[in-house]
Amino acid sequence: MIACEAGGEGDTGMQAVASVISNRAKVPYGEFFRVSRGGDFRAIMEQPGQFTCMMTTVSGSYNAQNVYNIDPTEEQYEIADWVLQGSTLGAVANSLFYYNPYSPTCAGLFPPGGAGSFLTRIRHHCFYIPTQKYAQS
Repeated sequence: MIACEAGGEGDTGMQAVASVISNRAKVPYGEFFRVSRGGDFRAIMEQPGQFTCMMTTVSGSYNAQNVYNIDPTEEQYEIADWVLQGSTLGAVANSLFYYNPYSPTCAGLFPPGGAGSFLTRIRHHCFYIPTQKYAQS
């Protein structure tokens, strides 16, 4: 997942994405709490509609950039081990959402509906902390 979602984002970008996945597995309330069933990273990564890299088709077309077609590097395995040992990147705090806007600016709220409020940008990805709307999800 790290290679697919953030392989071109450098160490910090990959750590940030891994941290969001970890945050989702550990958040004690809301949608991701129910999905993770007490910390299940796999359940978080496989939640339908959450990560484009887990989809083999997108909008009816084959998605060649999916986790099944990517061979992680040793560095990406090290980042996975780092996050599985409980580490997270402080710069993304408790962010539960991220996306690449393919533009120089980040939306104030993401996803649509306002469950996340903009916190920071790391390379091409914008990171969002949960809002009260997320807490009600």
